[in-house]
Amino acid sequence: MRVIAGEFRSRKLQSMPGTEVRPTPDRLRETLFNILAAEMPGAVFVDAYAGTGSVGIEALSRGARHVIFIEKDRATADLIKSNLSSLRALSRARVICGSGAIHLSGIAADIVFIDPPYPKEKEYAAAMHALERNPPRLVIAQHSIRFALEEAYGPLRRTRYLRQSDNALSFYKPRSETAQAETPRAETTQAETTQVETTQAETPAD
Repeated sequence: MRVIAGEFRSRKLQSMPGTEVRPTPDRLRETLFNILAAEMPGAVFVDAYAGTGSVGIEALSRGARHVIFIEKDRATADLIKSNLSSLRALSRARVICGSGAIHLSGIAADIVFIDPPYPKEKEYAAAMHALERNPPRLVIAQHSIRFALEEAYGPLRRTRYLRQSDNALSFYKPRSETAQAETPRAETTQAETTQVETTQAETPAD
């Protein structure tokens, strides 16, 4: 597993053996950060349910000012620290060993990425509700295409949906930023990639 682009491009990352940790596929990670390109410089980014930390490290590589990793498993959290140390990026990051749903409510961030283990579907609602009190400007949830997230969680409203193979990304923004009436639109961009965006004209990047 390697960093795709940016400051740490092509640097190799350690991964956990076995199948307990499911890293975000390289192709999906590349698609995600192509979408976020204008959002990343100077952002505070949270990688919740971080696993190996590949998404948060990609955010650092693409210009995030600070990244907070939240991972419940101690050995996996230590692996994130090891990956950051190998990149000499520990000073730009914080690794929290604990539950995403518990710690998200106390963190101020610009962008939050959540990716619970797919079988733990209740974690999605718990994480999204934890963000309601102080919502970031953007939340992205990675989930199985077989699991449908809600269109809204408190003030957070889904503005974009992207499907790639068996994985999906749902993008949420606070209602104040999506106040105008919007109409869903489906678009196939490549084989096995479908985007559904809630736009009349796509919501501009913040």
